[in-house]
Order: sequence, then C-alpha cells, then structure tokens
Amino acid sequence: MIWSQIYDPFGNMVLSTIAAAIPVLVLLGAIGIFEIRAHVAAMLGLIAALAVAIIGFGMPVGLAGMSAVYGAAFGLMPIGWIILNVIFLYQLTNEKGEFDVLRHSIRNISDDRRMQLLFIAFSFGAFFEGAAGFGTPVAVTAAMLMGLGFSPLSAAGLSLIANTAPVAYGALGTPVIALSAVTGLDLMELSAMIGRQLPFFSVIVPFWLIWAFVGFRRMIEVWPALLVAGASFAIPQYLVSNFHGPWLVDIVAALSSMACLAGFLRIWRPKNPITEAPRDWSSDDVKDEARNGKDEAAAGRSVLKAWMPWIILSVFVFLWGVPQIKVLLDGIFSAKIPVAGLDGLVQKVPPVAPEPHAEAAIFNFNILSMTGTGILLSAVVSGLMLGYSPAGLLRMYGRTFWMIRFSLITIACMLALGYVTRYSGLDATMGLAFANTGWLYPFFGTLLGWLGVAVTGSDTASNVLFGGLQKVTAQQLNLNPVLMAAANSSGGVMGKMIDAQSIVVASTATKWYGHEGSILRFVFFHSVALAALVGCLIMAQAYVHPFTEMVPEMAAPITPAQ
Repeated sequence: MIWSQIYDPFGNMVLSTIAAAIPVLVLLGAIGIFEIRAHVAAMLGLIAALAVAIIGFGMPVGLAGMSAVYGAAFGLMPIGWIILNVIFLYQLTNEKGEFDVLRHSIRNISDDRRMQLLFIAFSFGAFFEGAAGFGTPVAVTAAMLMGLGFSPLSAAGLSLIANTAPVAYGALGTPVIALSAVTGLDLMELSAMIGRQLPFFSVIVPFWLIWAFVGFRRMIEVWPALLVAGASFAIPQYLVSNFHGPWLVDIVAALSSMACLAGFLRIWRPKNPITEAPRDWSSDDVKDEARNGKDEAAAGRSVLKAWMPWIILSVFVFLWGVPQIKVLLDGIFSAKIPVAGLDGLVQKVPPVAPEPHAEAAIFNFNILSMTGTGILLSAVVSGLMLGYSPAGLLRMYGRTFWMIRFSLITIACMLALGYVTRYSGLDATMGLAFANTGWLYPFFGTLLGWLGVAVTGSDTASNVLFGGLQKVTAQQLNLNPVLMAAANSSGGVMGKMIDAQSIVVASTATKWYGHEGSILRFVFFHSVALAALVGCLIMAQAYVHPFTEMVPEMAAPITPAQ
C-alpha cells in the first residue's frame, strides 16, 4: 500500500517545521555542543529521525525502518568504501616514510605553509572533487596536510573550507546532471547559470581559506598568489560550464589552477614566509612531523617515488569517473536491487512535487565502477611499488579497517538519518518553510540548498530533494526557475563543510577521532557566512541590474503554478 507524505501533520507549519528539524538539531547539538562521539551522536540523530517520522509524521514503521537500511547501505557503499581505501593508501605511504619525501618536494614549490595549503587543499583538492566527489577530496587533502605537519584541526577544518566552490560540478558534473533530471530544466542552461554564480566564490575562497588559517594580516601578505590560484580556477570554471557543459569543469579548472600557481611561485616568493604551521590549541598532543629531523634523509630519496602513489591515485580516480569506463565496468557486473518494503511505496505530493509520484528505492551495487574500487586498485599498485608483499598489504588493510571502524558506523548512521528524513518528508517540510518567504525567497531558497547538503552530505542529494520545489516555488513567485534551481546547487556547496558525513571523513583522515565537535565549531561560521554571501548574489541576480543580465531569458512566460 502506497503511503503519501504529509508536510504539515500538526496543522501548523511552525510546529511541523520545528518537529522536522529535531533530528538535525539532535545530531549537530550532540556533536558540536555536547561533544558526544560521532558514532553515538549519529545513532541518537537516527533514533530521533525515526521517532519523528513515525510518531509525528505518520510514516509506517516498516517504511521508516527500510529507509534507514537503504541509507546505511548507501553510506557504506560507495562513501565508506572510498574512505576506507583512501586511508589504506595513506597508511601504505606513511608506513614507508614517503610522506617525508612528499613534504620536502612540496617545499620545493614553496616552503610557505600558506602556499602549501593553497596548492593542496584548494587546487589539488578540486581535481579530486571533479573526478570523484563523495568525500574523496577531503580524505586525500586532509591526510596530505597531516603528513606535512599541519595540526589535525587545521588539516581537517581547512580541507573542508577549501572543498566548496568545486562541489557543484563534482564527480564529472553529477549534481548538475541530477538537477536537470529532476526539474526538467535544460542541462546547459543550468550548467551556465551555476557557472555565473560560483566563479565569484572561486576567487573569494582562496582568500577566505588563508584568512581562516593565519588571519587577515598574514593573508594580505600573499594576495598575489591567492588571486592567481582563484582567478586561474574561476575563469576556466566559467568558460567550460557555459560553453562546454558540466562534465569537465572542475578537472580543467583544477589543472589550470595547479599549473598557474606552481608557475607563479617560481617567480614570486612571500616576503615574510611562514615555514611552520601555526600551533592551535588542539595540536599539543600532535607531533609536528616537520620537526622530526627527517628532511635530510627525505631529500636523498626519490621524489618521483613519493609522488607516484598520488599520481597513480589521480589517474585511477579520473579513469573511474569517465562515463564510458563506468558503463564498461557496469557491463561486467552491476546489480540494481529494489529495496523491498520501500521501493515505490512512498509518494511525494504537491506542493513539493508538481504532481503525485512514487519515490524509487533501488540500491545500485555497482562495486566495480565505484570510485572506491579504483582507489583500492591504485593503493594495491602503489603498495607493490613501495615494496609491500601481498600478505603485507592484507595486514595493512585489516589494520586500516579496524582503525576506522567507528567512522564507518558513523557514516552508515548519518546516511540512514538522511534517508529517513527524505522518505518521511521531514526535509520537504523544512523546505516549505523557506518557500514561504515571499520576495526574499532568492536568499532563503539559496539557504535551502545549503540546508539540503548539510543534512544529506551531498549536493547531488540536495538537488534531487529540493530541485523540484525550487522550480515550483520560482514559478509561483514569477522568478526564473533556472536561477533558483542553480541557486540550490550553488548555495548547497557551502553546506558541504558542515555536513556530518564530511566532518567524519575529515576526522578519519586526520586520525582525530572523537573531536568532530571541534571541527564542526571551527567551520560552522565560515559555512553560514559564505552561504549568506551566495544568497546575496542570488538576490542581486534576481532583482538588481546589471546582475539580472546574467540570468538567461525564460523560454516562455511563467505563470503561477495551479
């Protein structure tokens, strides 16, 4: 029997919205305020979501339970699968001392910590976002920054801040493609509109990143390099998104940014370099590897050997992101498994959907084409090159699995919570609250995208959840639906740094277990402030000349939806 979602079960949208927000408040409060361990906080949030969905919103127990199971499965495959194998690769290289060589080689680009952070977290991280997404860039860059001697809080928090502007075009444009699919809007128009929003922030984020790291005065000292890194990313981001499409935006922009920054640093050096990472309160019990006296030994080793695992990783991740290769691997093995007791049994209804339709629930077990499998293969190849035996690789894999076991539990519970809110309609209730803001909707609609990513951990998921709502609301308010659908994705990227899934990825990559609350507090202000700035830009594009000229002309006059 099909169950239709109810968006105002209490007959009062204020009370219904407060009830819908309880699971998110429990989760974030447990992590950020009470500093409860992440896996326990995730379990508490999941319990709260199930209780609100069943008791408050009338969702049948069986449907609620199966939505949690579906979310947990997605949390482990593909997201947990990516994290496990990235940390495995990191462990292999760290055990052999190759990170000492890596650190030394990066210092040949620049011995200034600000430049190292900029190159790795912003430029290099954007490549992994464009090729894979789903937590890969944060896992890789946070681990690399730790290897360079950054404190756990700095490595985790700054990697999260850097992984913002590229997110909308992550995994070869998956969020934009999903947004087009659920809204029926033209893919190229959406790609172009997002490409007229995010480049502004691609220039801002490098400045913001270094400001968060060392403060305003020390940030201004290196403004030429920050401008080079940001502009060399933003210009290709605009050009590719507007004249080619969403698929290669991040790949091209990231390669441009890395090349331009590395070239610029050959002719320009900061006058007052920072050669030691600033020590924050969290790093007292962390040994700064930059002080361990291994630089001389590192200098004598092969730099190419140290970089080879990460080059191999980049190649495998890129190949696994190519659609043709995914199709080939899926042709070898891929199983689409309908979730019994959930698939087609939950119905979205207006005003969230233009017309009632049943929600699919099909778990795609495409293990061969999952990005995590490509990462695993790159780790195995790298491990053999580093001199590990097959038995040694197995032992290290077992150690890695045991090391991150609680993180995997956390991610499974986080995604279970997200799927319960999705199938029960809790997220739609919160979305409708934003939709009732009238002429201010361009600002609050942007924050709706931010909320969607903060809850689900994915810009793609946020676009799937709220893309239709953005289109319908824009039509009701006589706004351009392409603008508001794009705003959902552009605003969503700023929620990426505070979603619990990304925070757990960061804490796992830095081996700073149990401190997820510290990471959340570190990045929360930056997330809200940047999301508000995106909202202001969308307001300008909706109402203020000449920003309105950036919005494409509507194909036909828009009349309010009935």
